[in-house]
Amino acid sequence: MRFVPGLELSRRFYWEAVRPALDRSFPGLPHAAALLGSGSETLGFDDEMSTDHSWGPRLQLFLRRQDREALAAKIDETLRRELPHRFLGYPTHFTEPDPTDDGTRLMRVTESGPVNHLVEMLTISGFFRSYLNFDVDRTVGPADWLTFPQQKLRSISAGGIFHDDIGLDCVRARLAWYPPDLWRYLLAAGWARIGQEEHLMGRAGLVGDELGSALIASRLVRDLMRLCFLMERRYAPYAKWFGTAFSQLDSAAQLTDSLLAVQRAHTWQERDRWLSESYSCRGRPSQSAGAHRNDAGKDKSLLRAALPRHRVARLCRCAAALDQRPGRGSAGPTPAHRQHRSVQRHYRSAGGNGVEGCAACIVHARAHVAHQSRQRNISGDFFYAFDTYQRAAGSAAPRAC
Repeated sequence: MRFVPGLELSRRFYWEAVRPALDRSFPGLPHAAALLGSGSETLGFDDEMSTDHSWGPRLQLFLRRQDREALAAKIDETLRRELPHRFLGYPTHFTEPDPTDDGTRLMRVTESGPVNHLVEMLTISGFFRSYLNFDVDRTVGPADWLTFPQQKLRSISAGGIFHDDIGLDCVRARLAWYPPDLWRYLLAAGWARIGQEEHLMGRAGLVGDELGSALIASRLVRDLMRLCFLMERRYAPYAKWFGTAFSQLDSAAQLTDSLLAVQRAHTWQERDRWLSESYSCRGRPSQSAGAHRNDAGKDKSLLRAALPRHRVARLCRCAAALDQRPGRGSAGPTPAHRQHRSVQRHYRSAGGNGVEGCAACIVHARAHVAHQSRQRNISGDFFYAFDTYQRAAGSAAPRAC
């Protein structure tokens, strides 16, 4: 049997099996149908091996709150009765969640009786509250952005919406990418993180610690890859699909060989040479990353040589130079902005008169980030980047705008 990718399977399952059953029993019911959230198929990376856990003809059926309360049980019963036992060769019947295996559900072949389907009846607000611990009825603030795991944001933005007449796509669009000022903040934090470890790779090698040097080099490779995701405005997935997703970036063509050479090097001098090559790699960012030309008509560097060998230099300026120049004629900086003079300087070095939004607000949100992170299962890596950027941007205590 030919493998059908999960997103395509779910799309066809909705239009060819679920939707006809809904139209017969609940004509005109406002709803959205999608496959968002967990699962390799929502990222488009599933294969035959993925079919052994929580994979198959499945989707989410989003209803208005009042319709879910009144009709969810009736819709469930209708689908159990009317769905086919197989769809495109795959069973539509699933086992109950396995409490010993993180709630995994498996496809099971049946020929008769009710179908224990995997069509979830949800509300839009309920899904986002459960998956992101976020209330879609309020504004997405800096503390929210800084604590949403990129893996989850990617699984939402990359998933499929097959039908929508209740506003699901509008909510998803709000999470499509970071606000401009926060995006630049994360770029600067990424460079600051590299700057605080870049020289340690060679230092470990100088005392004969090649294993420690190789470990630091691997961390630097990972951080460079993370920067590439940021520069091309793509959320990075978790470890299993991190390299696969990186290979789809425009920058991968210029960087993959040198990054692999870093990983394969046997001495710290080799690693240093290939890391320096990676730092200074020149490439053309994608249009979605805000690719542009400077006044001389030359392409901007994808990764500037802003970090000389064993030296931290111009980290914040490097991050800003990678973005389009802020619009001229914008309002000047607020008093809160002036507390972060180094942040202002790197915006002006990119050709702008001011900044979009308020970088100080991001720093001011630090206390809220700690609380949200406990709710969203964030690793310590983010806080390293957050705090190192605060040190790079200046130590003045921020005030609210």
